[in-house]
Amino acid sequence: MSRLIALIPAAGSGSRMGNQLPKQYLPLAGKPMIYHALATLCHAPRIDQVCVVLAPDDEVWVRYDWSPFSNKLKVLYRGGATRAQSVLYGLNALQSEGAIQDDDWVLVHDAARPCLSSAQLDRLIDALVQDEVGGLLAIPVADTLKRADEKQCVIGTAAREGLWQAQTPQMFRMGLLMAALNKADNTAITDDASAIEALGLSPRLVLADAYNFKVTYPQDLALAELILQQRGTT
Repeated sequence: MSRLIALIPAAGSGSRMGNQLPKQYLPLAGKPMIYHALATLCHAPRIDQVCVVLAPDDEVWVRYDWSPFSNKLKVLYRGGATRAQSVLYGLNALQSEGAIQDDDWVLVHDAARPCLSSAQLDRLIDALVQDEVGGLLAIPVADTLKRADEKQCVIGTAAREGLWQAQTPQMFRMGLLMAALNKADNTAITDDASAIEALGLSPRLVLADAYNFKVTYPQDLALAELILQQRGTT
């Protein structure tokens, strides 16, 4: 039977947060931000293993206590210069160890999405575990979208019909995902689904909700903490 392995690429610096500490370690509800995503994934009964891909020179990870997740958590100091490279290098490391097979499912999740709920994760797995391609959590675009020029002046309004905002986890078979990432221009790939799309395949969109947003700017931390407090997970 195929296994389900979660992978969190966490080798970035999060420069838009304006902080010296890498974004995944910024304090959120008394824990480093990545802790909350790990908690959801490691506590999911159907997830067999959770892998974190860190920068080779990461010296921050060891400052924290990760023992609550020790039965499922694996740390790989194999991160690359881009998100796509970190995912690929992490998968290469797992494959070389014989820890993953081509038909295993890989659920790639952003460290900066701390509000992923167990219900969202279950919905994704239920929708995709028999799918031929795989897919991702996403929500339909609700806001009006404006296209701007270099002076930040509006030059047009984009039709939002049929547009979805991609989230994570994004779930694909390991063999297919590695083939897609190996073939893609990793500097242009911003998520795993786009690499799959470049092969001519169509990932399935699984309806999520706005709570599973990506912490990008400092003010996002306050909203994330409020959501976690309301759930009673802090």
